[in-house]
Amino acid sequence: MDLFDREPKAAKAGPDPSAPLAERLRPRTFEELVGQDELFGEDGFVSRLLRAGKPPSLILWGPPGSGKTTVARILSAQYGLPFVHFSAVMGGMKEVRAIVDEADSTRRRTGKPTILFVDEIHRFNKGQQDAFLPHVESGLIVLIGATTENPSFEINAALLSRCRVLTFQPISPEAIEGLLERALSDPERGLGGRRLKLPDDSRKMLAQLSGGDARNALNMLETVVETLPAGRTEISPEDIRSALQRTTLPYDKAGENHYNVISAFIKSMRGTDPDAAIYWLARMLESGEDPLFIARRMVIFASEDVGNADPGALGVALNVYSACERIGLPECRINLAQGVTYLASAPKSNASYAAIGKALSEVKKTGPLLVPLHLRNAPTALMKDLGYGKGYQYAHEADDALILQDHLPEGTLDKTFYEPKKVGAEKEIAERLDRIAQWKEKKRRGE
Repeated sequence: MDLFDREPKAAKAGPDPSAPLAERLRPRTFEELVGQDELFGEDGFVSRLLRAGKPPSLILWGPPGSGKTTVARILSAQYGLPFVHFSAVMGGMKEVRAIVDEADSTRRRTGKPTILFVDEIHRFNKGQQDAFLPHVESGLIVLIGATTENPSFEINAALLSRCRVLTFQPISPEAIEGLLERALSDPERGLGGRRLKLPDDSRKMLAQLSGGDARNALNMLETVVETLPAGRTEISPEDIRSALQRTTLPYDKAGENHYNVISAFIKSMRGTDPDAAIYWLARMLESGEDPLFIARRMVIFASEDVGNADPGALGVALNVYSACERIGLPECRINLAQGVTYLASAPKSNASYAAIGKALSEVKKTGPLLVPLHLRNAPTALMKDLGYGKGYQYAHEADDALILQDHLPEGTLDKTFYEPKKVGAEKEIAERLDRIAQWKEKKRRGE
């Protein structure tokens, strides 16, 4: 079996009429590519690479349908090199070794390296990725890896250092709209023979539903066209709703998009923007996120970001968690919404969070400092004889429960860890601690 495309598919003429619309319209040149202008425009990075003449190994990082596979095929055609399309999901190291052997044979015969396109390269573990290193270094293979995951986390550092990373963005709605128009007007590769009309509202609807995924946009268009009543030529928004029923939002619970959305959610609450926070909550719920995951983050947020500015926030978050645990979806979305809008609208203070961070840092720096004798427990006579507990002042026996007594160990007496912010309920705490500090200072001066 010959694993190689002697002529890359991107360069082949004549579309297969039985192929899906997205495959028939796959760009054959960078001029046909939609989006990614910064990379593939006339003065873009890839254009400069092509002018340089020597193909580098690349990692193409971006969301589905942003053009990664297409770009790999166009590059192979532009450079005139043998091309192998390999899926890290479908194949393993046995197939990789066969590809390397064939590439070696090809180079001895033609003097040319082989472009090896590894789709979803992040599916290979770090050890498997290591297998590419010697062949990339020797120039036998020009590796082009495609990934939807952040290569900083998913690609072996040694391999990543030998590749250039190209970051792909979701295709803009405007570019998607242009692609849909091209699909409807192209008689050879598209649907031009059907003489279909896509009014502005329908075109914008499909572009929005695509989520920046060109392949998804064309697949949806094809589905809508296939379900149009006989004789109809104009596609209405109702036709789209009827054909597609429901759109699944891109949201991989184990992938980067998951962490980006939860990050936006937390930062919106922190920024006191309840509208944005409730939007990101809706995004997560619509995409199938576990409500308990969201509620756990809210419990953390209540102490980390609201803290003593509103001491009741933690109780609200805990009650939301309990409600989600007992009720579940779909009803617990109401509890989540109440909690999110409360937390987002609450006054904010991270003083408690900052305090434990500073205290932990001090402990790590100074080690196990001795507990002052007057603070030690003295359950035995021997301990009392050694001075344990001697001189301890019991705060409840003092007026206003205020005493002049050190509670930190030697070497840390000048440290301040908790610095309350003058916001919300924490303002009262700050003012009270200021009054106590002034009282202690007067006592030390003997006033």
